[in-house]
Amino acid sequence: MVTGMPYCRNCGFKIPEGASYCPNCGVRIPQEFYRPQLEMATWGERVAAYLIDIIILGIIIIPIASIWGFLQIWIRAIYGLSWSWAPFVSFGVGNFISFLYWTFMEGVYGQSIGKIILKIKVTTLDGAPISITLAAIESFGKAFLLPIDLILGLILYPQKNQRLFNYVSNTIVIKVS
Repeated sequence: MVTGMPYCRNCGFKIPEGASYCPNCGVRIPQEFYRPQLEMATWGERVAAYLIDIIILGIIIIPIASIWGFLQIWIRAIYGLSWSWAPFVSFGVGNFISFLYWTFMEGVYGQSIGKIILKIKVTTLDGAPISITLAAIESFGKAFLLPIDLILGLILYPQKNQRLFNYVSNTIVIKVS
């Protein structure tokens, strides 16, 4: 669905969709008249997609994390090292696998499996597909800093339902028809 009139305000000529200038008189056309309406995904849809992804990732991560956990116990027993250093921050093997999954799926397809099922996707602020770099930025908060990422997003950016790292990466989550 597009908004605005598809006619030049200067000469009345019908403007082709996405045109920057009127083909008849050459006047610049403001692009906000032709942007598609983006419907933001709700927090409920986003949380449900996240839970679906966590179930899928759990099937992959549990065996790997079990081996990793055994190695941590062994290293801690021998060297007295601890891997935990800050609340609400987690840099475990499961988080790293989750980060790679979300970066790949959302950077290549715009959607994780949970988002595909719920018909939502990650885009730029104007609805364009995101790059792997933007996917990595927005996935970092979700994979490693979720409580901080979500709480700050809820407080600071409620109008676009953005987490903190969605805001930092200039991304939004929209409904797909």
